[in-house]
Amino acid sequence: MKKFTGILVIGLCLFAFKSQAQIQKGNYLIGGDLASLHFGSGGAFSVNIDPKVAWFIKDNLALGGYVNFALSTAKDESTTTNYGVGALARYYVNDPKTNVLKHGRLFFEGNAGFEGNNTLHVTTNGLGIGVGPGYAYFITPNIGLEGLLKYNGIVGFGNTAYSSTVDLDFGFQIYLTRGKAKALANEVK
Repeated sequence: MKKFTGILVIGLCLFAFKSQAQIQKGNYLIGGDLASLHFGSGGAFSVNIDPKVAWFIKDNLALGGYVNFALSTAKDESTTTNYGVGALARYYVNDPKTNVLKHGRLFFEGNAGFEGNNTLHVTTNGLGIGVGPGYAYFITPNIGLEGLLKYNGIVGFGNTAYSSTVDLDFGFQIYLTRGKAKALANEVK
């Protein structure tokens, strides 16, 4: 029993130590939003998948890209198609006061790219921008569950020159070191 308790204590200590290592320079972030509650005009509700990939250029700061495609419907309205591709930046706050849970981190995410929001008679296509706070809770040293409250806007051309929403997204990210990423890439080949 003492041996099991010792192993458990060592494992918990390593977990606590490693939970800060995933957002260090050189690591990768791969994942996306799996559930998106979208609140827009006309009582619209949508669910979409939004994959993201980023690389930590320095501790707590990741730069990368995203792709988005979604279909939405609302009662008595036509189907809406959303799409986007662009760059994203994420900054993790390194302040013990903002880390509500021991294995969690507050972060801010911003993005810019080419996006579109199209329905049967109303279209907006052009520059998409988004910004908002989120919280990542690390269930393991390499996997974080996230919530993200984000303002998203599109400025451009179409029937409407501007459209915007506020989204509450839920998803997960996988944090990989450079060595783990290379090993996974070699396994796929």
